[in-house]
Amino acid sequence: MSSPQKETPTALSGKEFNTYRSSNNKLTTIPSTIPSTLLPHQILIRITHSGVCYTDYEYFKYGSPAALGHEGVGLVEAVGSSVRSVSIGDRVGTGFLRDSCMDCRYCLTGKDIWCLDRAVFGLGDIEQGSFSGYYIGKEGYVFKIPEGLASADAAPLQCAGATVYSALADNVRPGDRVGILGVGGLGHLAIQFAEKMGNQVVVFSTSRDKETEARGFGASEFVLLGELEKLSKPVDVLIIAGAKYPDWEKVLVKEIVARLGTIIPLPAPTMGPYVLPASQIFWEGYKLHSSLTASRAQHVEMLEFAARHNIKPAVQLYEFKGPETVEDIFEKLGKNQVRYRAVLVMP
Repeated sequence: MSSPQKETPTALSGKEFNTYRSSNNKLTTIPSTIPSTLLPHQILIRITHSGVCYTDYEYFKYGSPAALGHEGVGLVEAVGSSVRSVSIGDRVGTGFLRDSCMDCRYCLTGKDIWCLDRAVFGLGDIEQGSFSGYYIGKEGYVFKIPEGLASADAAPLQCAGATVYSALADNVRPGDRVGILGVGGLGHLAIQFAEKMGNQVVVFSTSRDKETEARGFGASEFVLLGELEKLSKPVDVLIIAGAKYPDWEKVLVKEIVARLGTIIPLPAPTMGPYVLPASQIFWEGYKLHSSLTASRAQHVEMLEFAARHNIKPAVQLYEFKGPETVEDIFEKLGKNQVRYRAVLVMP
């Protein structure tokens, strides 16, 4: 029997780059240097594009110490001695999930996003961010970008796309009526994925001016939240894709969400309690499903599905000129002026 291959570090020449972190409502520039060696399963990526997610804005706003950015796409510049899944020159992406134990019941059943020892953006991993020239990822948590996806389009898919795809794949059957509340950074992608999965898509919104866009993304029905009585038929699954919860008393009725329906809140406020109508949940059999983002296998599946079905985010491109570029985007995010995903183009 042959002996195991020895894992040795990969030598690198140190390069300087910056990461950006929150400090007193400003972005602070933190100079960093690429380490002299890569560990056997590490991958060095030169970032070319990075999505700016609302989670980045929230971490900034609340003063998280994490290096910001978690929707990175770039080119592999070096790999550790044991890396087999990617090669130098490959175009790859990195997302919210950065590491897991690989051995627990969650990891072994393809649910590694729920691993008790996971490292996700801002929790367990605060040193790596995609608002940067370079990123060092771990093999298995770095994903090849299919040829059919442009890098600027692939960047928001690393978190937003993975989030909505996971929620749909885990809860929706082809032919279901899927309600999506909110046509924004997550909602406009959820509409596209749901329609391409073979579902009837109903969009609920507060803005009539988004109807044309929603139908262009694949919605077959558009209903204003103030006119719920106009809904033609109840939905089987309701995805909350906006930044606010709806009036649950009005939404959680059998004429809007079918009995035994599933409610999936995605980016809605995570601070504070849910205030749900207990009687309606009891008598209608509603299920509340928590969904974070995709595990590794689903992430790969999502990228391939998006490329095959030509699913693309609506993006606004920003040439990265320093922290002021990100601060400008954060200001726009706070005012709901990004339509629908901001993407940094790194120098």
